[in-house]
Amino acid sequence: MNTTTLLIRKDDLSATRVRADDDAPLADGQVRVRIDSFALTSNNITYAAFGESMNYWQFFPTGEEGWGSIPVWGFGSVVQSLHPGVAVGERLYGYVPMASSVVLTPERLSAARFTDSAPHRAALPAVYNQYFRSASDPLYGADTEDLQALLRPLFITSWLIDDFFEDNDFFGARPGVALLSSASSKTAYGTAFQMHQRPGIEVIGLTSSANKAFCESLGCYHRVLAYEELDQVAADAPCVYVDFAGNGELRRAIHTRFTQLKYSCSIGGTHVEQLAASGSGKDLPGVRATLFFAPAQIKKRTGEWGGDEFGRRMVEAWRDFIAQVTRPATPWLVAQHHEGPEAVQAAYAQVLSGRGDPRTGHILSLSRALS
Repeated sequence: MNTTTLLIRKDDLSATRVRADDDAPLADGQVRVRIDSFALTSNNITYAAFGESMNYWQFFPTGEEGWGSIPVWGFGSVVQSLHPGVAVGERLYGYVPMASSVVLTPERLSAARFTDSAPHRAALPAVYNQYFRSASDPLYGADTEDLQALLRPLFITSWLIDDFFEDNDFFGARPGVALLSSASSKTAYGTAFQMHQRPGIEVIGLTSSANKAFCESLGCYHRVLAYEELDQVAADAPCVYVDFAGNGELRRAIHTRFTQLKYSCSIGGTHVEQLAASGSGKDLPGVRATLFFAPAQIKKRTGEWGGDEFGRRMVEAWRDFIAQVTRPATPWLVAQHHEGPEAVQAAYAQVLSGRGDPRTGHILSLSRALS
């Protein structure tokens, strides 16, 4: 057997190539997982854009200087096992490379999950090292695997962003406005879905003119404005800003216009060409722009609530969200499948460019065309 991997040039995210490697024998305690499908979204472009500074390249090292493997979220099946607690055929969900298979070293097994104990991942955030066992996963549904891969990690981030702001009483901006950029992105509208339920907060989505109608159709924004329509929001309105795009020019415009901007944070970097311009935020007017880091809020809340209560709240929110996303008459998202190396490369190029219908979600596979 061999493993096919999509490699990305770290200093030029548009440069890709496909590599095939013979599979090495497993060591005791390891399992080999065939990666059946994985989602590719702007969130994964963020992983690549911050690959060095936030260690995303370290999860799945390629062994080649200058080339990386972008982590993605997907489903797989155990095809070989030298671990007594993990059976061949078991279905798993978790963090995987853009590849046809991955070797894991399970430890801390429970009925619901296990952790990959590979030495190179030991110092990385634990939340990314967990693999959920579908047979006992409360979020799993066999008929919604595509939507889980596309939305689950993004919605958890969305849920945590909303919880972070509520936890801090919106930093004194209530009653007031929450400005969300890149409003057509999945993480943004997941956040809007949550914030829309908060009293005293008007959720305003900022997007391109081309995506206004889509964002309005979602029903989770109180208002949707094109980027050039910022003047429709009062300059002295108490507000917070959540930047999902990494657009330095827009961030500067918001910091300059709004005199009562109480908090500003960045979630992603989908506008790769503007990352350098966005900088650290030190030279912006008003409050300092910060980077939201979801694992920190997970750690805080699991410490306060306990793991079981954290999980219960998250599952309840997820079910409410997915019920809206999958409404038969007006679904928010439709999965589009891409199988095989050439199709995967083409889909990656499209997502990297930021083009495409926001109602389309990309599900990729490098294993199905090989089987």
